[in-house]
Amino acid sequence: MSKVISLEQAADLIKDGDSVAWSTVGMSYFPEAVADKLEQRFLATGHPQNLTLIHDCGCGDGKDAGMSHLAHPGLVKRLISGHTGQAPKMAGLVSQDAIEAYLLPQGVLTTMWRQIAGNKPGVITKVGMGTYVDPLVSGGKVTSLATEDLVKRIQIEEEEWLLYKTFPLDVVVIRATTADENGNLSVEEEAMLAEILPMAQAARNRGGIVIAQVKYLAEAKTLAPKDVKVPGVIVDYVTVAPPEQHMQTIVTDYNPALAGNSRVPLNAIPPVKFGERKVIARRAAMELKANAIVNLGIGMPDGVASIAAEENVADKFMLTTELGTYGGIPASGGDFGAAWNPEAIIEHEAQFDFYDGGGLDIAFLGLAQADQSGNLNVSKFGPKVVGPGGFINISQSAKKIVFCGTLVNGAKLAIKDGQLTVLEEGRTRKFVKQVDHITFSGEFAQANNKPVLFITERCVLELRPEGMVLTEIAPGLDLEKDVLSMIDFTPIIADDLKTMPQEIFQEVWGGLNAYMNV
Repeated sequence: MSKVISLEQAADLIKDGDSVAWSTVGMSYFPEAVADKLEQRFLATGHPQNLTLIHDCGCGDGKDAGMSHLAHPGLVKRLISGHTGQAPKMAGLVSQDAIEAYLLPQGVLTTMWRQIAGNKPGVITKVGMGTYVDPLVSGGKVTSLATEDLVKRIQIEEEEWLLYKTFPLDVVVIRATTADENGNLSVEEEAMLAEILPMAQAARNRGGIVIAQVKYLAEAKTLAPKDVKVPGVIVDYVTVAPPEQHMQTIVTDYNPALAGNSRVPLNAIPPVKFGERKVIARRAAMELKANAIVNLGIGMPDGVASIAAEENVADKFMLTTELGTYGGIPASGGDFGAAWNPEAIIEHEAQFDFYDGGGLDIAFLGLAQADQSGNLNVSKFGPKVVGPGGFINISQSAKKIVFCGTLVNGAKLAIKDGQLTVLEEGRTRKFVKQVDHITFSGEFAQANNKPVLFITERCVLELRPEGMVLTEIAPGLDLEKDVLSMIDFTPIIADDLKTMPQEIFQEVWGGLNAYMNV
């Protein structure tokens, strides 16, 4: 009996009150065609209602796709997610306090599928301790309607851990490139490997159903066994999407280089324009060491890769992404999550196992809001709550953390002759007395002796046992007027306060190699 059904039939399989999990990495791996038909069904009939929607990565294109399809009052009752920033309509329901919403670490949700499949109690980890997902803070609850305790503290061998509890699964909707007539799935055109296998296993072992959206159909038993990423025996239904609803990424139909099927000649990474962003990236790159395994966050930190290429040291360390890529150049913008010319691509959940166990030597992450305790917030600003993505896993588990960003938003600066000058002061201060949301716990980092740096264009601060210590100041600045007056708390001034290296404030540098070999 054929497992192939229409998109309309696939949408009809989801019933009122179901708990539905979706594979996604932005729009990569997201079954967009099924979500679209589900939205159409709801708008036409008012059903299904009161769904629990679960996805570990961000899910959307920043507009109307992805989870925005399902952001209708009455359709969704509960959201369990790692990030909502790419689905503004769903994020709006969260900000309006209109649904039950739990925003949990991406890496925890990614590894949760194996725990559900294996009939385990949940994910037991220290990831999230001291942050807003700790039950001593809010347990990941971000709306008033979210009242169930999905996270609890437990004790094992007289040691405190967090238990992220498993949840029911009625339907899992996943995506692959090709399905044969028996439902075996291959992912040859996808940009990464994702976690579709443990998701399907989890649904199967919990009595749920598995729906797979694919681009192509193949004759039974024609897929090479090692190419099959999900065996057909655990796939209940297959549905074929039109190409425009099976994009490789948000902006790319299909590029073989993003799937690891070919290599493209890469021009040198365009150098970062000389200015404060380049200064920050240079100073951050000085923390790199040869043979380090590295993760770069989105935004300001991605300048570190450009600096490494410009300084001809990119081959001295291994750049990775949380989606499972090793080597190459992480793609940006609408292609984020993929990589150009990676050396290896492993499964999403396996990468977080490695990260959570301390496999990262250093991570460079964005600096949105920090406070006097060394806490950092990237997940909530006023009523807008977007969630942590992989930030909590990465920042808590890497051996060393470097947060990168300007001291103040909106300032006008000048750099001339190796000196920094503030022409016009900025509007929004990033260093405050207390962050709005704890996405990174300074207290937890201190307790575990983790090196933590905050690198800006004006100064460098370091989280030490005694507190936040100002260790470096940019050449040309007045300590009180240009730095301390722009911080809402009083940092400790290091006895050996240094001037940031003047050479990184020059148009041409060429000195990174010497720092990496120290």
